[in-house]
Amino acid sequence: MKKMLTRRLFASVRQHSVAPDFPCRLATAFFLLITGLQQVSAADALIEHGRYIFTISGCASCHGQHDSVLAGGRPLDTPFGTFYPPNISPDREAGLGDWSEADFMRALGEGVSPQGEHYYPAFPYTSYTRMSRADMQALYAYLMTRQPVARASRAHDLPWFLSSRPLLGLWKAGRFVPGRYEYDPDRSADWNRGAYLAQALGHCSECHTPRGLLGGMRGNRYLAGTRNGPEGRMVPNITQDRKTGIQKPRNKGRTKKDAERISALFSADLARKASETANTDKGISDRRAKGSNAIKATASQLAQSV
Repeated sequence: MKKMLTRRLFASVRQHSVAPDFPCRLATAFFLLITGLQQVSAADALIEHGRYIFTISGCASCHGQHDSVLAGGRPLDTPFGTFYPPNISPDREAGLGDWSEADFMRALGEGVSPQGEHYYPAFPYTSYTRMSRADMQALYAYLMTRQPVARASRAHDLPWFLSSRPLLGLWKAGRFVPGRYEYDPDRSADWNRGAYLAQALGHCSECHTPRGLLGGMRGNRYLAGTRNGPEGRMVPNITQDRKTGIQKPRNKGRTKKDAERISALFSADLARKASETANTDKGISDRRAKGSNAIKATASQLAQSV
């Protein structure tokens, strides 16, 4: 797109270079062209950052299903019933296409839909609430550029006594504390980055912390693992406990080779998800196209006026 705008400008310069007020028009056109190119570059950078947030947050793990990483529908079996993650593509009917940025940020930060309904905590807004505003905005921008998928979200399969969303407000009142991650000035930048990844984007506690009878996380067992994880799987202890956690002595527990293997598997999984995301996205949404077309049209008009 940048090359196209530049070519149009220089073609117009050659055509109108004999005009009396040519220098003034040329300076104005160059200024506006550079401004337009900067806007395009900023938008591309925002979307690329959003792709990073999408990948590292594991969005495709729940919302991906068969031919799309955004269409939802993959069953998530829990002790409280089966949840079906929704369509988060920018489709206007089935997905998030009609959502504003404020709607999206409210869902992540408060666990509330655009219609004012409470979300079940199977959607980890209890962790996403700690995301920075900038990361939420980038994720929204990225999702709005993906290919829309017209596939309706499936209703959750829950016991009758858990099917009332208004009651979720009572559950949240005693178990959900909204708010952004707060930087700890007494810790290093690396520590704070790790804490942000674990507590917000990675939402590690959602699976690695055991829950009580009503689904609230047991704070005194933070990251201690559970035998009743999602889909009935055992989730390991990832605390520094030397007997059952990730600080086992090398000669009795994990070796350096084990750690390298785990790291490689994790990196490969992230790369695979990123690749799936890139391969599945086959186009851009109407919002991105409209924004690009607006810049293109403005630049074209400016070039023609030179």
